[in-house]
Amino acid sequence: MADQQLRPGDEFEVLCTVLDETGAGVAQAASGTEQLRIHIAGALPRERVRIRLDHLSTHLRNSEREAWASLLDVLAPSPHRVPASCPAYGSCGGCTLIALAYPAQLDRKRERVQAQLAGHLALAALIVDPCVPSPRILGYRNQAKYVFGRAHESHRLVLGAFAPHSHDVVDLAGCQVVEPVLEEARQVLLAVLIEHAVEPFDEILRTGVLRYAVLRATAWGQVMATLVTARSHWAAAEAVALALCQRCPAVTSVILNVNESAGNALFGEHERVLVGQPSVEDTLGDVRVRLSSRSFFQTNRQVASRIYRDIVAAAPDGIARAVDVYAGACGIALSLVSKAREVVAIEENPATTQVAAASLAEQGADAARVRVVTGDAARCLADISDAGFVVLNPPRKGCSPEVLAAIMRLRPQWLAYLSCDPRTLARDLEVLVAGGAQVVQVTPYDMMPHTPHVETLALVRFA
Repeated sequence: MADQQLRPGDEFEVLCTVLDETGAGVAQAASGTEQLRIHIAGALPRERVRIRLDHLSTHLRNSEREAWASLLDVLAPSPHRVPASCPAYGSCGGCTLIALAYPAQLDRKRERVQAQLAGHLALAALIVDPCVPSPRILGYRNQAKYVFGRAHESHRLVLGAFAPHSHDVVDLAGCQVVEPVLEEARQVLLAVLIEHAVEPFDEILRTGVLRYAVLRATAWGQVMATLVTARSHWAAAEAVALALCQRCPAVTSVILNVNESAGNALFGEHERVLVGQPSVEDTLGDVRVRLSSRSFFQTNRQVASRIYRDIVAAAPDGIARAVDVYAGACGIALSLVSKAREVVAIEENPATTQVAAASLAEQGADAARVRVVTGDAARCLADISDAGFVVLNPPRKGCSPEVLAAIMRLRPQWLAYLSCDPRTLARDLEVLVAGGAQVVQVTPYDMMPHTPHVETLALVRFA
């Protein structure tokens, strides 16, 4: 095969050696004078597979070209391969690791964090702890986001997901990773939408009305349903909401969110309550939080509770001030009131902070020691003169240089950095170490079993 020029459509055998960051298997193959690095969704390390080449990158680097292929057959399976338990596996693109035995998933996630740290000289000597497993590996997700559309194959109306690299809709009926009450609500909502002749929004023709449905389950099994439409006028909105609540008593709140944009944003800025209240109460461990339709909340409450406990355990007793940056619904901030006389919670989203502040006001003296600040993280940090303990929980892009500079100016006794992306975590830790900090511990957690996602908590000490 070394002299053969491979082209899209060619079928051949390869040996998969590793997984990429999306959970796809990776194999090498020669194509003329080039080497292909082929990504194969569904293939696992140590498997010999038959594939069909689908796409070749136009970019060549050091005689190597990225390529993508479809898995046709597993000729020699990995010893870690297990039967996939979900009917949508292979089409929805969500749980790309579900065919990999769970202990091997945990090993893979630890290795992914270790590899990112090893790419930075200042962090290369760090040893990453074993990945903390999820108590539940199915039925753990407390929020589900569904696309309303017609299934690509059957053209039936479904609540599903976009297939990878396309806008073809895949039916998510029977999804195994959402909490069971969300699957129940999804089934009822779909039936109600069909009975009311609701048309899905067509992105090309700009016709129809309903784009997405977002279902959030609380610790008590109540569900908030957010219906995202492409226009503000929807004559059937109230009737759909009432029918949903009557036929699925777990649904206690229905929100109409209007997203008129042409982009890929999930939510719009304008919304109104159709049934119930604009927010729901939820818990993480002993902490009560109030969530709006757009509040960020960790998707696996059991793993999140473990992380929050570990963050609190890392905080010194009796500190004057703790700061929770990118605070979201203020769950971590509330957890820290046992350790600090004052906790400052910084969050940019005003819809989230408004609900969080109202919730704190209801919770008594301890919660009153949490001060919620709305605004850009770096600008808000600039107004803080000192802090003994700081928590960073940024989005996937990590912290801006301005936020890291503000942290190094504050030089808290301890910093807990909770990251959802090992690459940006390693980048930011390198900056902090260059500024005199010491990384004491790095622990990954499996927030989302069967996916490549890994949550990582790094504990950092300033001299």
